[in-house]
Parts: sequence; C-alpha cells; structure tokens
Amino acid sequence: MSSKSRPQWLSPDMAAYISARAPQPDPVLAALIERTREETGGAATMQVSAYQGSVLTVLTRAVGARRALEIGTFTGYSSTCIARGLADGGSLVCCDVSEEYTAIARDAWSAAGVADLIDLRIAPAIETLATLSADDPFDPFDPFDLVFIDADKGGYQSYVDAVAPLMRPGGLLLVDNTLWSGRVLEAADDDETTAVIQQFNDRLTADDRFDSVILPISDGMTMAVRR
Repeated sequence: MSSKSRPQWLSPDMAAYISARAPQPDPVLAALIERTREETGGAATMQVSAYQGSVLTVLTRAVGARRALEIGTFTGYSSTCIARGLADGGSLVCCDVSEEYTAIARDAWSAAGVADLIDLRIAPAIETLATLSADDPFDPFDPFDLVFIDADKGGYQSYVDAVAPLMRPGGLLLVDNTLWSGRVLEAADDDETTAVIQQFNDRLTADDRFDSVILPISDGMTMAVRR
C-alpha cells in the first residue's frame, strides 16, 4: 500500500497531468483519506493512492468481475473502489486481521453504499483461504474473477499459491508494492522484505499459471491473468 499521491516513476508535471485525468475521490473517499490520516498515524502510508483506487475500479469493471477477493483491507479504500466496480449481483470477500482498522472500513462501506456487497473475514488470510474450496462436488465453488493482494509481503507467495486454484481462467490477479520504492533494484543483503519481494517478482514472472506484468503505478502493482 502507498499513500503517495503520485507515482514516483514519473516527473511531477507528468504525474499531475495523469492524476488530473483520472476520477477524483468523491466525498466518501476524501473523508476516508482524512480519517485514515487522523486515526492511524504513520500507518496511513498503507492506504492505496487515490489514483491506484481509480485503477482498481476500472480494472474491476473491465473484467466484468462479479466475485472478487481482497487480501489486506486496512481502512477500506481499495475495497470500496473494487466494490464500486463490481458487476450487478457482485460480491467481495475481504481478509484482514485488524478489527480496529476494518471498523473504519465498515463505516466507509456504509457511506459508499457497498456494505451489502462485502463479506469481511477477520482471521489470518491463509486460514480464510483454506476454508474456500474449488474441489467439493457437493458445494460447487464460484471462482473469483479478480483478486487484489496488499498484505504482509512475506505471505505474498503463499497467498498466490492459495488463490490460484480459486480463480477462473482469465481472472485478474493484482499485487501491490512490487517495486518497493525502487529498492527491488538494490542488493537486499540486509533487507529481508526487499529480498522477499525480489524473489516473489521472479517467481511470478516464471509462474506458468499466470501471464504477468509489473505496472509502474504508485509503489508498483503487478497485474497477472490466470491461464
């Protein structure tokens, strides 16, 4: 997640030009940005940028997502944006471990009119994912059309391995922070998180379950299509 208002990979003028031509935060999202800043302190940097939120809504609509999954919800900005892009009858499963932060998210979902679309699961995401199954013949599983991962970086590979069987062919996987403020270009001898992200990026590039690209959006967002 990143609270930066513009991608660091662009000049300030180009970033401002692009951001000005994206949907701007409405009063609900603007209030959420401010409340997150006021109530979470330094953790507010975990919130996706407004531009990235707009991208999430557009991509959700582009794939016609009816079933979506988010791993790492924080105060609800990205989930609100995804929920707004869902097709009619759509739903979004959100996985997080914080009652405190997701209480803010619940208020935002209600204000945005999307609360009825969201199923929040408070538990370690890997445990929640284990309760979902594509293999039970007595309980046919409705696969996910879109998955957004923005949680603990050390869990990224485990999350991808767990969600891959739960996605439909052509489904869209999005993973945040995959450029890690540019540190993916640096030696990671003394930085475990950087090393984890470098390894994750290399593994996903070679993963024959997906076709993937890294987009220079905010702190880097990988977009992968399930084969």
